[in-house]
Amino acid sequence: MDIIARLSLFALGLVPYLSAAIFIRLLSVVWRGLNAIERSGEAGRRKIARATFGLTLGLAAFQAYGIASALTAIPGLVRNPDGWFVVTATASMVGGVVVLVWLSEQITRYGVGNGLALILSVGFVVALPRDIAGIVDLVQSGVVSGNLVLGHAVCWVVIVAGIVLVEGARRNVRVQFGALSVGARQLPVRDAVLPIKLNSAGFLIPVTVAPWIFFLPLAFAGFILGGNHPLVVAAYRQLQFGQPAHLILGSIAVFVLVFIYTAYVVDPEQAAKSLAAQDGAIPGVAPGEATADHLDRVVSLTTVVGAVYLTVLQLIPEVFELYGIGLPYSMVVNGGAALVVVGTALDIKTQVRDVSLTNPGGVRR
Repeated sequence: MDIIARLSLFALGLVPYLSAAIFIRLLSVVWRGLNAIERSGEAGRRKIARATFGLTLGLAAFQAYGIASALTAIPGLVRNPDGWFVVTATASMVGGVVVLVWLSEQITRYGVGNGLALILSVGFVVALPRDIAGIVDLVQSGVVSGNLVLGHAVCWVVIVAGIVLVEGARRNVRVQFGALSVGARQLPVRDAVLPIKLNSAGFLIPVTVAPWIFFLPLAFAGFILGGNHPLVVAAYRQLQFGQPAHLILGSIAVFVLVFIYTAYVVDPEQAAKSLAAQDGAIPGVAPGEATADHLDRVVSLTTVVGAVYLTVLQLIPEVFELYGIGLPYSMVVNGGAALVVVGTALDIKTQVRDVSLTNPGGVRR
């Protein structure tokens, strides 16, 4: 009944849009044609945006129809559980997704920060007062130890500090650009840096896709052998959240996916070509293939740190569950939520600082 009480125009949130964006991004990793469209400039990005939005509508309609149909099956809940209710409820929830997608784009275009990340962060933050109030009630009633709550508080302070440190860290590769003639002026050789983030893969794609690696084959096995087959049942039991098998396989999957997705986001060959086109070079490294190899080594070593970092973040709630030291707050309070909220705050801070430094009075133009 708690889920039903929270149903509204925005019941689906941004989940369909995120699912569509992740699917399109994964498709671009394995399909060179889509990758070329995405990297072809503004026109290509608009095509990708239209494809993502179309897939979002399809996923939202599918999810909304399932929810609306399920509501009609609950006795006494819907006054007129007919086809018209299913149609109107489905259209309403799909419309809510469209409004949120539009709002996130407007925030990104005219506001400060990334609109999608900001809306996600708000969803995480609004759950905190409820979770904290529930924990306080449990401590007062003696159900939960105060020392356990204190330990969690210290743990989250350390986690947030670590996220701020890693998200702000960069591996700067020194780059030198040749002399440039601008009209009658001759600009001298310029030094610059090519910053490489420790965490270039983000959080959503590695952590979202990781369970698919072992659950999709398991679902296929269940289809072939039957859902009640002893091997399938045992596998599902061992792969439940908080079980050692899920913890180990999930960690390996996230670690590997970070490397795969980082290779797509930070393409050394593309970076080497871009440097050569701008008459730039890394001191002591020959242009072309040698530059690409050098950047590939730097990115690979940097990604090791990022992969360990993301793996640890996604393991936090599962380790709590495995050792029985978790608190009954909702699952939105985890390493991924903390990363999204802290990353959004850092992004807003950077954009506000840039606006205040570049525009008189800090007014966005």
